[in-house]
Amino acid sequence: MKKPKPKPKAKAKAKAKAGLESATTLVGNVPNVSPGKYADGIPLHKIEYLNCKLILKPNRFVSRKAFFSFGKTLKRAGRKHGVSFSSEGYLDQPVKTREVVFVDTPDFRLYNNAFILRRRIVYKDGFPIGDPEVVFKFRHPDIQKAAEMDVRPNIRGDYRVKFKCQVLPLKDELGGVRMLFSHNVQFPRSNVGHDDVYSMDAIRKIFPALESLRKNPKESIQLVNGAIIEEVLQDIGELDFGDGTRAKVDVGIWRTRGEHQPLIAEFAFKFRFKDRAEMDMEAMSRFEKFFIELQYEAKDWLALGVTKTGIVYRMLGNKPTSHE
Repeated sequence: MKKPKPKPKAKAKAKAKAGLESATTLVGNVPNVSPGKYADGIPLHKIEYLNCKLILKPNRFVSRKAFFSFGKTLKRAGRKHGVSFSSEGYLDQPVKTREVVFVDTPDFRLYNNAFILRRRIVYKDGFPIGDPEVVFKFRHPDIQKAAEMDVRPNIRGDYRVKFKCQVLPLKDELGGVRMLFSHNVQFPRSNVGHDDVYSMDAIRKIFPALESLRKNPKESIQLVNGAIIEEVLQDIGELDFGDGTRAKVDVGIWRTRGEHQPLIAEFAFKFRFKDRAEMDMEAMSRFEKFFIELQYEAKDWLALGVTKTGIVYRMLGNKPTSHE
């Protein structure tokens, strides 16, 4: 008896899955998380985002128009590898403004152990809107360590977990790729019942993952370097990698509140997926070639070897331990 022929859709999916095992694309090279469970029996979270970033020098971003000028660089890089960029429908999009603060112990115990804790407030027309957002993350180059760190908070309300693979250039040269794995949780500030959020005792109760970092009773946490960051963010367009694979692009700058001292800028776009096997490998191959090419096209803009968070932690000349 002849075996039934596989359906076209199932055949395509099987081909994609096989391709992932031997793919040289970024998606194919993201390691798999070994099976495991958290203490309550929930399976370990899996990567669902590919978040691509270039950290940029901030000095060129002096106006809204300057954000869109980076699109010319995207077009040049894209032409060589069949990737298109368009700002159509984005030129009238408003600038987004957010206030960002990081909190940590005076000796940067959270950051030194690969944790990041920040609060973000969105502004519209100069005024804060909505509930401040709390973001807690464990960011590490080892995907298994990142996956096994249970970042889920002990709070009354809802929260959202995001497990991301962050794609960045190499630290000290153009033409390569490095990966950081960011296990995040975010939720509205009102979902936290504790009032004294600058108490380490309160923080460790909200985030059990920090329990081992407490040294002394009643110790406090504080704003990192006393800094309040103003983030100005602009959606500038969309990249099309073919085969239905598209990504919205944004460019933003961080500067200090008050002095408006520019600190760092960033170009970013991301893909979201439920199953990596369903992603088109040809499109991902074009994406990787584009990402490499873009580094050379944007070489005069690039700030290698840094992250936005790392810049804030080093504002006063401190040298914390980095897992970035």
